[in-house]
Amino acid sequence: MWILLVALAVLAAGVLFYNRLVRMREQVDASWSDIDVQLKRRHDLVPNLVETVKGYAAHERETLERVIQARNAATSAQGPEERAKSENALSTSLRSIFALSEAYPELKANQNFLQLQSSLAGLEDQIQRARSTYNTVVRDYNTNIRQTPTNLVAKTFGFGAREFFEIDEGERAAPQVRFTHGETSR
Repeated sequence: MWILLVALAVLAAGVLFYNRLVRMREQVDASWSDIDVQLKRRHDLVPNLVETVKGYAAHERETLERVIQARNAATSAQGPEERAKSENALSTSLRSIFALSEAYPELKANQNFLQLQSSLAGLEDQIQRARSTYNTVVRDYNTNIRQTPTNLVAKTFGFGAREFFEIDEGERAAPQVRFTHGETSR
């Protein structure tokens, strides 16, 4: 009788641990989806921004091409680590476009450019919040699959650790902007 009760208790605990891991894995996936939605919105704005800048700074072709290449790399990146690297490269190239606006007063005053710049700034805030939420959920999930006795259920049913969506070391430093004779350099 006692053996049966112990077996039932172990089985019930295993079911509870399994269900909690499934719920947490779904939260990680949903949080990643939130990031993906914000990044897609950002990617959709980039061509409009490039077209607006082209009209004012057509001879800045190399800068504009780098932005488009970074956007294309970001849209095809897979997984949090590769995605984070490509998104960081896109952020860097976008900053170079905004730096161009300092050298082109007409561009800086263009309503479409200002609206796109504002939209991208708002999206950056939303991406940061989504990234923070995702990393929190991943931390909780990864901790749970490594703790005893949940780790036994996780190993048995193939629950693996998830990657964090982290920024590049270069992104952590504040950009340095110097103004010289109406131009911006970084």
